[in-house]
Amino acid sequence: MNSALQPQIQHLTCAHPGGLHKIAYREWFDASTGPKEAARVVVCVHGLTRRATDFDTLARTMAGRGWRVVCPDMIGRGDSDWVSQPMLYAVPQYVADCVTLVARLGVESVDWVGTSMGGLIGMTYAALSGNPIRRMVLNDIGPKLEWAGLSTIAAYVGSVPVFTEYAEAASWLRGRMGGFGPHDEAGWEQLIRPYFKVLPDGGFTPHYDPAIAIPFKALAQGDESGGKSGGEPGGNSEAFSMWPLWDAISSNTLVLRGSLSELLSIETCEGMKVRGPKARVIEIAGVGHAPSLIAPEQTDPILEFFSEQ
Repeated sequence: MNSALQPQIQHLTCAHPGGLHKIAYREWFDASTGPKEAARVVVCVHGLTRRATDFDTLARTMAGRGWRVVCPDMIGRGDSDWVSQPMLYAVPQYVADCVTLVARLGVESVDWVGTSMGGLIGMTYAALSGNPIRRMVLNDIGPKLEWAGLSTIAAYVGSVPVFTEYAEAASWLRGRMGGFGPHDEAGWEQLIRPYFKVLPDGGFTPHYDPAIAIPFKALAQGDESGGKSGGEPGGNSEAFSMWPLWDAISSNTLVLRGSLSELLSIETCEGMKVRGPKARVIEIAGVGHAPSLIAPEQTDPILEFFSEQ
């Protein structure tokens, strides 16, 4: 791996109903050959409250192999714009932005890595007729989401406290990231420091628009009547079942599941093996939701999968 490789920070204008917004993305490639000569083009999309820097380790390794890797901050996160209509923070708008991003890249096909929300975006994109996704990695996400995992996410999303000291902020976030599994200090720093933005008074707060929680919590609360489904208290489990979408996907697909995941069940993975794209499934020991894609035992299967013809 070439540790000297660094991303270029790019910006792209996208459309939403009633206006325009910009998304930022990190583009990695071997400068000696340039992006147009890359053997593979890989788009990596983060989870609900995360951002593009999560993929720095994986992207640097891929770029060292001569691949072009593009990692966007989705709308409302990181260096991308916030919007005034919270309900735009949802998969249809995210997919539209990614379609615009791929068009900007000027390529016929891409490979996809999607962690959690990024996987839902990838699944939706890959289910569209004429989509460009050749191979897809879904990181701890599938066509059926478990209520236990959703309720855990709903409990913290939108919480954006302000801290006066970075150490205090880092300790708070680290306490919420047990599902990411063990890391060395460099790994924790990669996951934690970009999560916070520095305020004008020197304080620290999470990077994302708190309003991203509004559409997520509306979904997680179930139907408007408050009805329950599937035995899950307060939630409509059918809202989280996307098997018809899964059945429309033909891209070669690899699924990584954290062995302790509360969001993606073993039963769902078994169905993913025999329906739709008939995915391969690899379980990552000692990790919940979601594998951070930093350790070699998590990144190597992705590199091997994308290297296949």
